Amino acid sequence: MELRSMEALPALKDDEVKIRLVYGGICGSDLSVFLGKLTHASYPLRPGHELLGHIIEAGKNVPYELGTRIIVQPNSYCGECVNCLNGQTNICPEKKSLGVTVNGGFSEQFIISSKYVMPVPDDLPDERAVLVEPFAVIVHAFKKVHITKGTTVAVLGCGNEGMLAVALAHYLGADVTAMDINPIKLELIKTLGDIRVIHPDELKGETFDIVVEAAGAQSAFENGLRLVRPGGQMILIGLTPEATIPVIRVVRSEITLYGSIIYNIPDDFQHAMEYLRDTNFNVQPIVSKIIPFTDYKHAFEDALSGNYGKVLLDFKKNPV
Repeated sequence: MELRSMEALPALKDDEVKIRLVYGGICGSDLSVFLGKLTHASYPLRPGHELLGHIIEAGKNVPYELGTRIIVQPNSYCGECVNCLNGQTNICPEKKSLGVTVNGGFSEQFIISSKYVMPVPDDLPDERAVLVEPFAVIVHAFKKVHITKGTTVAVLGCGNEGMLAVALAHYLGADVTAMDINPIKLELIKTLGDIRVIHPDELKGETFDIVVEAAGAQSAFENGLRLVRPGGQMILIGLTPEATIPVIRVVRSEITLYGSIIYNIPDDFQHAMEYLRDTNFNVQPIVSKIIPFTDYKHAFEDALSGNYGKVLLDFKKNPV
């Protein structure tokens, strides 16, 4: 990975905006692309898809004013296929993803269609607004189940998405158990509220109404399936390549498995912002570090260590 100066950006098309970036969040998929673990990534590639910025130039058909603070929806969709027409833009077969299959937004300025930006409410601070995109993944997933006061929820894997899942389940009143093999992450989870934390190997014979698999590991999926109570549900967020499923237990215990990928636009982003605007929704500890983008090597090393929550790149000042 290296820092480069870009050529001058092209003239805007009528529907495009030029964005000056404020923050860019480092996501697990950015790390996977960096490590070469996403086989469908297109190299060479500029990373970045958790993006918050301001519109500094706009085409004539753009409905937003200059200076509007926006977040970016980083996954394109055709709008014409069966999935898109059914509101499932997240599984459009023509989908392209910033920072994975096309250049991402870790850049002081970049251009994108205004179709993929959304204004941020004035009462949503930058450090919370930049969480809208990753948090929308959890909002979308949780719409598949019913979580209320007293629901028992286990979250396996306390990376960024796992932490956001713990935070939302706790906010909704669930009795949350967070599991991770990294004790540092478990200590961080405790700062989100009255949440039980435990190493997966320490749990014996207990089951839960809902299990959220956010680790993306075969062992986490297989262990998680054993933790679902009869009649319970399991949400799969982590991208586990493959795993063994005890079909007879799923059938006999009427366990429901939900696969969940990213989000639908604009609803999941809007709902994510509604949660984040509530100051009683505690996500403050999830942002662990804000690092100048020129110190990207340090930022990626910290994110790769697994010992922090969200690491943000700060593009507001240019120390070059």
